[in-house]
Amino acid sequence: MLSENQQLILKQANLALAVLSEVRLFEIVNNPNLAEQLTDAELEEFLQIANIMYRGGEASVSDADYDFVFVAELVKRNPEHPLLSRVEPEPAFYGKTVELPVKMLSTDKAYSLAEIERWAARIEKTALELGKDYASLIFKVTPKLDGYAAYDDGETLYTRGDGVKGTDISRVFERGLQVANQGQRGLGAGEVVISKSYFTAHLAAQFDNSRNFQASIIKEKDLSPHAEQAIQNHAAVFYPFALLPCWTGAASQLFADFEHVIKTIWHTLDFDVDGVVLEVTDEDIKSYMGATRHHHRWQIAYKENLNSAEVKVLGVTPQTSRSGRITPVAELEPTRLSGALIQRATAHNYQMVVDKGIGAGALIRLARSGEVIPKIEEVLQVVTPDVPTYCPSCGQELIWDGDFLLCTNNIDCPAQVSSTMEHFFKVLANNDGFGAATIAKLYANEIRNIAQVYQLQAEDFTAMGFGAKQAVNLVNQLARSRGEAIEDWRFLAAFGVFRMGLGNCEKLLKHYRLEDIFTLTEADIVAVEGFAEKTAAVVTKGFKRIQPLFQEIYALGFNLKSSAQSTEQTAHPLAGKLIVFTGTMVQGSRDDMKRQAKEFGAKVGDAVSSKTDLLVIGEKVGATKLKAAQAKGVKIVTEAEYLELISL
Repeated sequence: MLSENQQLILKQANLALAVLSEVRLFEIVNNPNLAEQLTDAELEEFLQIANIMYRGGEASVSDADYDFVFVAELVKRNPEHPLLSRVEPEPAFYGKTVELPVKMLSTDKAYSLAEIERWAARIEKTALELGKDYASLIFKVTPKLDGYAAYDDGETLYTRGDGVKGTDISRVFERGLQVANQGQRGLGAGEVVISKSYFTAHLAAQFDNSRNFQASIIKEKDLSPHAEQAIQNHAAVFYPFALLPCWTGAASQLFADFEHVIKTIWHTLDFDVDGVVLEVTDEDIKSYMGATRHHHRWQIAYKENLNSAEVKVLGVTPQTSRSGRITPVAELEPTRLSGALIQRATAHNYQMVVDKGIGAGALIRLARSGEVIPKIEEVLQVVTPDVPTYCPSCGQELIWDGDFLLCTNNIDCPAQVSSTMEHFFKVLANNDGFGAATIAKLYANEIRNIAQVYQLQAEDFTAMGFGAKQAVNLVNQLARSRGEAIEDWRFLAAFGVFRMGLGNCEKLLKHYRLEDIFTLTEADIVAVEGFAEKTAAVVTKGFKRIQPLFQEIYALGFNLKSSAQSTEQTAHPLAGKLIVFTGTMVQGSRDDMKRQAKEFGAKVGDAVSSKTDLLVIGEKVGATKLKAAQAKGVKIVTEAEYLELISL
């Protein structure tokens, strides 16, 4: 159900649907209220995929749902989760990965005037602490460009990457790309963007949205005539933030005319803008407030957008997923929403199709808030839908499994077999070239499982129709996937056992060796925290199913890093203990203490529960965790007491 471009975006980011299936992914997209029901692993993977899809121009949820439903749910469960404090990674592009000259952080976001006022209040508090006159501080408002973030140091242009390391894409300047407003090189952070009016007039028929076109400029492949012309016409440019038009003034002026200031700046440029950025300009204030690992505290983005339309359904296309579930995809009259041409929308499952009357001739309300995978919000005019009887991929008669139609031919169904092979390489994430197109060609040449793929030589690929250079590259990538070190839990997750995504594989292999998983009983699996009896039953059956193929692949000699705890770890006093750290630590960073605790064999949590063994407190501790620990009888120790404990 994921489009080829969406699959490419995930591949570039080394992400794969490990915990979620494609059906489950789109179920969540269409039903944000499911957030509370997601497992921790599902929620984490969904957030990662939603972020990378947005940044690749194929976003899955609205900014509001992402921030206030899914991120809010993660905050509620685990306010110190690493995903909340890291820079959202940009998609990877071909080129040398290098360290950025400066860290490129994300921007904190707000959707209401009240949030902006709270941000300004924090600046006012800082000014008071520094003895500065808040009323005389200057604030700046600039457009928030919606392009590809990059950094230009005058010699190299880098993608933002993960904020610390990016990709060298200096080739875009070699192709003739100019700095906006006839600016000079070396002006630091900015974005690669395309003129809206130019895109509408010359490119809208070839590209679904401007982000897709921007990606074509950055990628390593030869430029299309459309891209070359856009660069020659200076419609596509690198726009440094330093050259952006801006409003400046005191806080009193900003809030007295807030709506007018925002609207004026928002619509100043002929480029895609998805908000405005507000910041205080005083360097002392900026230095004092500093930054989290995610964003600068002295800066915030204000955003708002929503779009919907009534659209006619042309038909519903069934698609077979890796699990055999048949996903209905509504084919729509082409409709442009939020700057993107929408022609398809998932209908989630066939029970939904039947219940809501979705089929050719139906009229639906389609919603697309921000850059979002379109959601069927309401069926305005129902029809009697066509429900398939046979699998569109293999012709097997379908059965109902709850709300889903299911193809049970998991051995010979082309869609299921191909998706299973593609899933393996995606999850390994240490190879290139084995995407949907390559796997489809392999399947057409009677390749049916991963073991067969690893037996292929360059001449075999050539005989199948691959070019000589591509054939050699594919063989090299197969060798790379075996020789490049990967975690044992990632290797296990690549086999696609139901309920055994990356998170569960990692948890299981901290307790048992990879070589022993096929001897595990349901009781052995339930003994690991996070595994229920029903899950254990499904997992043991799944392991039996993959055992022959697993052993054949494992024998090829992959370079696997073991997750099992060493004897030294299990002998440490902290081994097996669940520890939570809170407050500001004096002797080192909290992250360093967490890593050290894990090296001792301890488990590190972010929230106090009845299973927590130890709460380690530093300075400036909030009352929430202390009260929770006291109420649950958790042992509380100071940083000094903890350091003494680990030195025993």
